[in-house]
Amino acid sequence: MDFTFTDDQLTFREAVSRFLMTEAAPERLREIWDTDTGRSPELRKNIAEQGLTALSVPEDCGGLGMDDVAWALMTQELGYYALPDSLADAAYVAAGLITALPAGTASREEWLARIAEGSIRIAVGHPVNPLVADANPANLLLLADGDAVHAVPREQVEVEANPSIDLSRRLARVRWTPATATLIADGETGRALWAQTLNRGVLSAAGQLLGLAQRMLDLSVDYVAQRKQFGKPIGSFQAVKHHLADVATKIEFAKPVLYRAAYALAHGEAGADARVSHAKLACGEAAWLAARHGIQVHGAMGYTWEVDLQMFMKRAWALDASWGDRGFHKARVANAILVEGAALGPGQTFEE
Repeated sequence: MDFTFTDDQLTFREAVSRFLMTEAAPERLREIWDTDTGRSPELRKNIAEQGLTALSVPEDCGGLGMDDVAWALMTQELGYYALPDSLADAAYVAAGLITALPAGTASREEWLARIAEGSIRIAVGHPVNPLVADANPANLLLLADGDAVHAVPREQVEVEANPSIDLSRRLARVRWTPATATLIADGETGRALWAQTLNRGVLSAAGQLLGLAQRMLDLSVDYVAQRKQFGKPIGSFQAVKHHLADVATKIEFAKPVLYRAAYALAHGEAGADARVSHAKLACGEAAWLAARHGIQVHGAMGYTWEVDLQMFMKRAWALDASWGDRGFHKARVANAILVEGAALGPGQTFEE
């Protein structure tokens, strides 16, 4: 098994990082947080012009057809910069669901083409999430009614805003009435689509959590290198070094778990559910530790509005609770490893 990244994938990641360094700088995030929608049409336009909205759309619909493994890298960058846009939900999660719709489904090709060109915002209301992110600015909502999948225009739903600790990720309760005209899949097809969508949503959240953990670690390292006590940078003190080394270790241990889960999804492996949940748990733990130790090494003021750390911390806390909480994912992992005859151990983990 080889889930290392190609030179092209790594080069693309660097290009995305350079783009987001400018477009999603902390001062830009603060501006967008202050808007009514938490979204910037100008930022979305620039994202589309870079082709990022087309990444996982099939090539015959105007996209690049990139798979889950490529998104494992992309989502880390989106997390690292706490991108204030629903790019991952639309271009990866929603695009994946629509791509998997049976051939001949009405509007399938039209939606994919519009995702690729960045002219449509799609919100996903998966049953595992009680609230829908970005329901208000969406043009189209993919909603569940039991196993059925409905594609509902924004004007046909009632949206009630719900406060979120992450001010660039607006959540809402959505009320709507299922109708035959909005039904796009049901029965076994609907169940399979929601199961695949759950795994993509979880993988997306895990990748972003890992990127957030790395950003919080980098911010903390920069701070302790500049902040002085007794005439020395506080980063030279052993206790501070240990805190940040623990975070770095958590991040490095979470990376192969995330990449293995992405490989399992990309290749349709039977155990993908547990691997994706394991990735969410590992990346979430890294992000929480980065936040806690980040606050400590910032002299307990890392949570305050003036310090950039708080923006990435709040995004991590919000994402960790989305697409299933820890209890949900621990149960999925337990169900996979506690059965009789479960294939466990290093020799099984990376077996072809």
